[in-house]
Amino acid sequence: MKDLIIVESPTKARTIIKYIGDNYKAIASMGHIKDLPEDSLGIDIEKGFAPKYVVISGKRKTIQEIKELSQKTKDLFLATDPDREGEAIAWHISSELKKKPYRLILHEITKEAIKDALSHPTEIDKNKVDAQQARRLLDRLVGYKISPILGQKVQKGLSAGRVQSVALRLIVERENEIEAHIPEEYWTITAKLKKDDEEFEAVLEKYLGKKLKIKTKNEADEIISKIDDSFIVERIESKEKKKQPPPPFITSKLQQEANQRLSFPAKKTMFIAQGLYEGIDVGKEGPIGLITYMRTDSVRVSDSAISEIRSYIKEVFGDKYLPPTKRVYKNKNIAQDAHEAIRPTFPLHLPSDIKKYLSNEQYKLYDLITRRFIASQMQDARILTTKVELKNKDYTFVASGKVILFDGFIKVYPVDEKEKILPTLKVSENVFLVELIPKQHFTQPPPRYTEGSLVKALEENGIGRPSTYATIISTLMDRKYIEKKEEKLYPTGLGRLVWELLLENFPKLFEVKFTAEMEDDLDKIEEGKEDWKDVLTLFYEPFSRMIDDAKKHMRNVKKEKEKETDIVCEKCGGKMIIKEGRYGKFLA
Repeated sequence: MKDLIIVESPTKARTIIKYIGDNYKAIASMGHIKDLPEDSLGIDIEKGFAPKYVVISGKRKTIQEIKELSQKTKDLFLATDPDREGEAIAWHISSELKKKPYRLILHEITKEAIKDALSHPTEIDKNKVDAQQARRLLDRLVGYKISPILGQKVQKGLSAGRVQSVALRLIVERENEIEAHIPEEYWTITAKLKKDDEEFEAVLEKYLGKKLKIKTKNEADEIISKIDDSFIVERIESKEKKKQPPPPFITSKLQQEANQRLSFPAKKTMFIAQGLYEGIDVGKEGPIGLITYMRTDSVRVSDSAISEIRSYIKEVFGDKYLPPTKRVYKNKNIAQDAHEAIRPTFPLHLPSDIKKYLSNEQYKLYDLITRRFIASQMQDARILTTKVELKNKDYTFVASGKVILFDGFIKVYPVDEKEKILPTLKVSENVFLVELIPKQHFTQPPPRYTEGSLVKALEENGIGRPSTYATIISTLMDRKYIEKKEEKLYPTGLGRLVWELLLENFPKLFEVKFTAEMEDDLDKIEEGKEDWKDVLTLFYEPFSRMIDDAKKHMRNVKKEKEKETDIVCEKCGGKMIIKEGRYGKFLA
């Protein structure tokens, strides 16, 4: 009689069975099997926010198959993903079974990890389930209560979300800042100088020892007229600085770097990473889970993985690239330490060795993850910076130089450290002017968000969790609240209108700070420090009052846009009105 392992996806099932052989059978639930109903709130508020879960359409056959197989097996293991969503899936599956299942926690899908998990099975983490349930109920309450009001007052098909609307807020407020920005003119003066046959540049910074601001062309021209051809080196300051490698990836940093370096949207990054985690067929070896679990806030790495990668660094790059002791990175809080960072499960399975088995996008992301992990255990880069102050009458020009003395981790994970070589200079010596270059500039507004910089802003403000960022952005795009042009995120007219109405009617609910505090409450539920029902009760009482007020007082944009015409209605004899619907204007 075989033991049964239940996971979410067929790929993950195949990868697991490859490692543990004939004594086990694996089946995929294909994600969640239960959720709140689509056609009703699905929460009994009067009975302590009791959820009314229903089987998801198309999943009855899957549930029946799991039930039948579970009755024919000795032991039953739930090996869904090791996060809140995975725990909830395991909990819902267990509720359909007569036999009590074991819980397997797999942070990576490798032979060693699977065997270790089977040797140390655990139980479903009810605190984690409660945290997921609280989030789901909060999101349902906000969406189900506010969205119909928007549909009634603006147009059908609109939605609001507890976290998505705060993300919309950031994008709209950034656009408001950009529009409110008044460009201010300023000028810079650069001196192209010469020492023997070597040319270099210095920028005018001070007049009579004080920082100089040049506002107009006339001011720039006046300064240029006073400067002669001879510059004296007044001061030279050289400093050696060390640049430490970044830690291995957590989810948010992976999304940011993949967006910046590979131009991957957050949703694509997570989709590709999911495939790398669940398993890729690499020829004779069969399917291999190439990376650890990709939804994580932790920078912790197992000792065995560190040991293996340090041996690789020593062998390939030499002793000088290896720090004397392993690097240990610290998490922000203890709760995050349950997971590992995102890293290759086989550090010596180099991207170049398996490139032919990967799609171009899979290869790029796996290469990025591998390089980041290798770099995280490499030696610091050493960089020599030089600042030279040159005097011309009462004006001080500054030349800056940069030399990479030792590339360290940069050899594997390039960062923006471009060398700028200065000639050998001595204090009190003269250098000569080749030309003065005045240049007009204007102050710039803050930049629009990219997907990567929005993820960074959400993370820094404690809004949502890394596992939700990709969905937040794609939902805002699907709702036509934002659009992407040349990788920049712009709010649409509809998005700005929706946010304006939400701000007028729900100012507290969509505050950045309030949303971050709710995330902290969810973390406390997972840690067993808060009761999920208490959190929902404290949230719902003021929220229900906001809903009642919004129903009465929210602007009726639909009516504001209605226009009476001279066209007579054939049925009632009254004048017809131009109205706006989801698909444009129509007569009614």
